[in-house]
Amino acid sequence: MNYPFWVVPIIGSGWVIGIIAIIHILISHFAVGGGFYLVLAERRAIKLGRSDWLEYIKKHSRFFLLLTVVAGAMTGVGIWFSIGLASPEATSSLIHNFVLGWAAEWTFFLVEIAAILVYYHTWNKVSQKVHMAIGWIYAIAAWMSLFIINGILTFMLYPGKAWLATAGTGREASAFWAAFFNPGYFPSLVFRTLICLSLAGIFALITASRLDSKRQGALKEDVVKWSAKWLMPSFLLLPFAAVWYFRSMPSANRGLFKRGISTIGQGIFTQITREAVYLVAASFIVFVLVYFLAWKQPRAITTGQTLIILLLAFSILGTVEHIREMARKPYVVGGYMYANGTRVSERENFNKNGYLSGSIWATDAEKHDWALIDNAEENSASERNAKTTVSYSAVLDQLFAADAGLKKKILRRGEFMFRGQCMACHTENGYRSMRKLLRGRDKTSIESMMKLLYEYKNDSIYRAFMPPLVGTKGEISALVEFLDGIIKRQNI
Repeated sequence: MNYPFWVVPIIGSGWVIGIIAIIHILISHFAVGGGFYLVLAERRAIKLGRSDWLEYIKKHSRFFLLLTVVAGAMTGVGIWFSIGLASPEATSSLIHNFVLGWAAEWTFFLVEIAAILVYYHTWNKVSQKVHMAIGWIYAIAAWMSLFIINGILTFMLYPGKAWLATAGTGREASAFWAAFFNPGYFPSLVFRTLICLSLAGIFALITASRLDSKRQGALKEDVVKWSAKWLMPSFLLLPFAAVWYFRSMPSANRGLFKRGISTIGQGIFTQITREAVYLVAASFIVFVLVYFLAWKQPRAITTGQTLIILLLAFSILGTVEHIREMARKPYVVGGYMYANGTRVSERENFNKNGYLSGSIWATDAEKHDWALIDNAEENSASERNAKTTVSYSAVLDQLFAADAGLKKKILRRGEFMFRGQCMACHTENGYRSMRKLLRGRDKTSIESMMKLLYEYKNDSIYRAFMPPLVGTKGEISALVEFLDGIIKRQNI
């Protein structure tokens, strides 16, 4: 189970990952596309004999180095730290299944760091041919990092039948390449490469906009228009790559998009629809801004205008990543592990033996008390009516009346269930707030909702985007008590 003690108020653990990851992805994709920009811009300057171009590229490479190596490395470490706390089961699975892939990626990353440092510090100190070679080493190593990471990211959406057949058997390594080159691999690789090239052009516009239009007008015009060429074709091709990527998704995941489109205005999973519409609109706006500000009036473009373009690009990239995360629901690894860290294969065992029975976070004394309460619940239900099903919440109310100390133990158990099974996506009173979700419900209504999640029938409205609820009757009744307590605290 996920760590039950890492509680992030308001935004939840998911958005801690999201905020860090979106910033990192923006920088890391620039690091890939920007590497090709540097070396091709240098080649163009040498070919044209433009010393002013070379001076600009040198300054741009300093900006590139500071942003990608410092901020990129820091946010990369931040991602590992946050996912290790928020979703340790999924993180562990990715590490163990892709040991070879991670080792290769880290090797390329070390080559990147060394190459860009050498590239920057050898300006005018080695021959142009050697300097260009160092630039190509960096660019290729950076793209190879993307090549490897892309396989792991797309695996999480669609691990494929070959890998799923070996999952949990200890033979997962035999399906490594099938998992890596999954059906979504190449569409995603093309899509992300286009994003990398676009970001290379956007960041180059920022540094080019700082050139003095009066003293360096010709240089500024040349650099701005050449940088715009990196951006505009990529944006034109991105929709086609997005459609290809969409068509590569499993049918169940594509269904989330179709449901959002067919239920506009009905309040049923329309978030993906709204984000898809924003994605199209924002991309068009960026294209228009670049065309009119950079291509049509290159000498007049300002840093403020380029920062607006960057901000829009940042929001577009964040939207793309959020849609990708939403499309995986209810899984974190498709068909293998649910978003809350519960493996599909564990569901039956958890329902039979208990979700918290093997938890190292609950003490032996707490587990002993919970077992006694379960027995008392069963006996009380049997005594009340042996022929009909008695609500566990009604039984608990009787037990609470007899022993007020039980309430605290039950709520403690319910909190463990909430933290382990709900908190990966929900907070008490923040992002995807349980208070908002359950507003207006009484205990009986909450119990009915938990029953739907527990039974997890094929026609359930929750099945498309929420994991099943697992555990014994006593554990689920404890969760009901805890959720009911959230509502009552709201009404106080």
